[in-house]
Amino acid sequence: MKTIPLFLLTGLALLCSFGFTNLAKRKIMADKKASTITYAMRHPMHSWEGVSRDVTAAIVYDDETKKLETVAVVAKVSSFDSQNANRDSHAIETMEGIKYPNVTFASQQVQDNGNKLTVTGNLTFHGVTKSVTVPVTRKESGGMVVYEGAFDLKLTDFKIERPTLMMVPTDDEFKMKFSLAFKL
Repeated sequence: MKTIPLFLLTGLALLCSFGFTNLAKRKIMADKKASTITYAMRHPMHSWEGVSRDVTAAIVYDDETKKLETVAVVAKVSSFDSQNANRDSHAIETMEGIKYPNVTFASQQVQDNGNKLTVTGNLTFHGVTKSVTVPVTRKESGGMVVYEGAFDLKLTDFKIERPTLMMVPTDDEFKMKFSLAFKL
């Protein structure tokens, strides 16, 4: 008779450790073919964008509440393409892409209000980690959810020397944009 309460207690402890509330939460990987990260920079002589189509991203999504809970994103510095091989090589050199090959973002602070989110997390770039807050828009279509957003950064905040052209440096500030697509 003593084994039944112990068995029930063990079973209940196991169920609690898995947590009924966590059954609706799942990790989802981004669709690499549909996800991009873009940077936009400006020099007094011209402006340009570089796009990475080699983005690895994962989210924890709650199917019951239909809300994003955590996010992690990684892109290789060398994966950005500005349609100019010389500029891309110089960017990798300036950003020390061999020493610091990845740009990463991770967050567990998500304020999810349906289609408008505010995500605060740690962005690591060129070996420097900074807290950033990003406004994000959520769009859902055809079994996919797409999170999009944009925010400004400064090269000098990440200890990156501003690239130059004809001895004139680029603007310190640049814009990051992203579009991350997930199959639900």
